[in-house]
Amino acid sequence: MITFASEKRDAKEFLSYAPGYWPNTAPELWNNWKWQFKNRVTSLAQLEKHLELSDEERSGVLLSDDKLALAITPHFFNLLPRNNPEDPIRRQVIPRIEETWTSPYDMADPCGEDSHMPVPGLVHRYPDRVLFLVTDRCASYCRYCTRSRVVSGAGEQELHTDFEEAFRYLERHTEVRDVLLSGGDALIFSDDKIDKLLSRLRAIPHIEFLRIGTRVPIFLPQRITPELCAILAKYHPLWMSVHVNHPRELTIEVKQALERLANAGIPLGNQSVLLAGVNDDLETMKTLVHRLLMCRVRPYYIYQCDLINGSSHLRTSVAKGIEIIEGLRGHTTGYAVPQFVIDAPGGGGKVPINPGYVLYHDNEKIVIRNYEGNIFEYPETGNENVQFAPQREYHDEYLYS
Repeated sequence: MITFASEKRDAKEFLSYAPGYWPNTAPELWNNWKWQFKNRVTSLAQLEKHLELSDEERSGVLLSDDKLALAITPHFFNLLPRNNPEDPIRRQVIPRIEETWTSPYDMADPCGEDSHMPVPGLVHRYPDRVLFLVTDRCASYCRYCTRSRVVSGAGEQELHTDFEEAFRYLERHTEVRDVLLSGGDALIFSDDKIDKLLSRLRAIPHIEFLRIGTRVPIFLPQRITPELCAILAKYHPLWMSVHVNHPRELTIEVKQALERLANAGIPLGNQSVLLAGVNDDLETMKTLVHRLLMCRVRPYYIYQCDLINGSSHLRTSVAKGIEIIEGLRGHTTGYAVPQFVIDAPGGGGKVPINPGYVLYHDNEKIVIRNYEGNIFEYPETGNENVQFAPQREYHDEYLYS
């Protein structure tokens, strides 16, 4: 077991923090996902048993039941240092009083999901794919959760997914080829329930592609059993998007869980959220994407933090995200470079945000710059009626726009 006092900082080394704050727990219990789930930290008293809380954290915990519940698995709790409230892992899962702050930009439903929900629990915002909210519970709760209005049972709304109505909708809408299971987190379901849900979706002929969005392999790696992997492998093509924000989250146990999924033939992508004080610097993000590749996970998205109520203290500037992509593209392997996106507020969908590599474009040429700032021209064919990027002179101020 690694403690924070003795932790080695080799970016390529994967560490285990078990048993950590639970030194007397038998290995057979610790490695049982149901024990982990049952023994989550959910109260102020449990937190104060192990951590020295700041005034901001203590006040936030007292108010957490009004917005988003507190719950942290023992596995993930072991990543929290005892006496550093500004630790990047603590900032993700310990409530803070700043969650009560209001910003004029905050929204209850920043992705506009409720307005694109033809039946309860099914979001149809894009032409050929749907989001299926199968539960409102997670293994642990992220303080910046974009669905805090419905997740955990403490928000202002309740999720009442009508499964049979959702299945009937999918059967009627033959344009839907891709179903993303989320919530909440579907992987907290029993093996039998997951099997039945995936089987029911696979019985709809025009559904080609299943996805699961989950943080269970990170919060609760014990859940990724060989039995679960065998069930998932029956329903290929099935892809999985995991959610890792900081390199320390990639423990030995998490790496092993991700490898079990990959060995079951499941392609893995990672979606990070850009968070102030967590991963809003190039070196942290570069370490994260390199370690993800070592776990056989492709960095997929970096999200600008959604404008969810009470998240202003965790939001960074968009310029910071562009700066991070600028520091990755060309400086490391392309497989390690995720796409930076903003989920357009109010339901506009994901919009890719990139550094200004296109400096000028007309029907004769395109002027581009590379990661070193060098400028190049490439000829256009000039025989297509296309809309070009805005014309502008490419002075130095555009090189890093």
